[in-house]
Amino acid sequence: MRTGTSARPLDHEEALDQGETLRDAQYAALLARDASFDGVFWYAVRTTGVFCKPSCGARPARRENVSFHDTIASAVAAGFRPCKRCRPDQPDTLHAQIVTAVCEQINAAVAADRSMPSLDALATRSGYSPFHLHRMFKRATGLTPRAYGAASRARRMRETLDQRDTVSQAIHDAGYTSTSRFYEQATARLGMPASRVKAGGRGETVRYAVGQCTLGPVLVAATERGVCSIQFDDDAHVLVAALRQRFPLAQLIDDDASFAATVDAVVAFVDTPTHTLNLPLDIRGTVFQERVWRALTNIPAGRTATYTQVAEAIGQPTAVRAVASACAANEIAVAIPCHRVVRATGELSGYRWGVERKRAILEREGARPERV
Repeated sequence: MRTGTSARPLDHEEALDQGETLRDAQYAALLARDASFDGVFWYAVRTTGVFCKPSCGARPARRENVSFHDTIASAVAAGFRPCKRCRPDQPDTLHAQIVTAVCEQINAAVAADRSMPSLDALATRSGYSPFHLHRMFKRATGLTPRAYGAASRARRMRETLDQRDTVSQAIHDAGYTSTSRFYEQATARLGMPASRVKAGGRGETVRYAVGQCTLGPVLVAATERGVCSIQFDDDAHVLVAALRQRFPLAQLIDDDASFAATVDAVVAFVDTPTHTLNLPLDIRGTVFQERVWRALTNIPAGRTATYTQVAEAIGQPTAVRAVASACAANEIAVAIPCHRVVRATGELSGYRWGVERKRAILEREGARPERV
């Protein structure tokens, strides 16, 4: 799957074995127009002021005029603009297809109760070296192939828990070879102990109440760990039904007097967001989602960030779509301020509780969002 001119594509590890420096190896890769390095690094040319992918078909620049960058953001920050020929700032369709194929291989192995494919095996099938595939996959998904496999197995575990008589049987059917290893990470991966997932949340105590704010009914719910849900809707009954569906066998407590202060704090923040909503949170998501959500809490009120900026903030500049998906999966409105993330043009994109609510919250915080 390598492409190039008559020069043989240079393997990164081989270059290092030959005693070349990393930069010399990168320069050799661009001379060979080695597409397998696309997404691994970018090179900029001082005489033209542009940066390119290693596979760019432009005439190679002299070595002394070339600088190398590990990210697009680094090249842009250094004052370079993207090449109009190879468009290095645009998504790489070929790489996206390769990463998708790797994900399918991992998911297929999990579904068939096979062990996680090794990085070497995945790399052999992709046509890239393990080093390149690992970096390409992490840039695209925000996870390593191993972490993605663990998340896929945990997802299957959730599904299997509802279909098996015992947790032990579900662990075995999900492909875990060690029950002790599973229990070490069960709460982190499932959001609660496996026995409670199996029981539909039995053993969880969830306090909730529906308040009325200027954006309509707002449901606030919390476990013993902290607030686990803040949701908007035009119909309070829809909000309560969704909470019961999420925690079908948990103990749900409504109109708890001790919970009123939490609901009042949320309503006050929505109506007049002049202070920080400082509440303990019970956050339940994947490792990548939680990284995104933590980044969102660093965006101050009155400011916005683009999906690309959030991706760069977590060190995954090409995982823009994954960042958008994480924002859409957020269950805790305003406390995890996904409403502060906008398109690169400044326009408002989708918001699970309605774009008009998103615009209203931003305007109250002092931001000036663009119209859709």
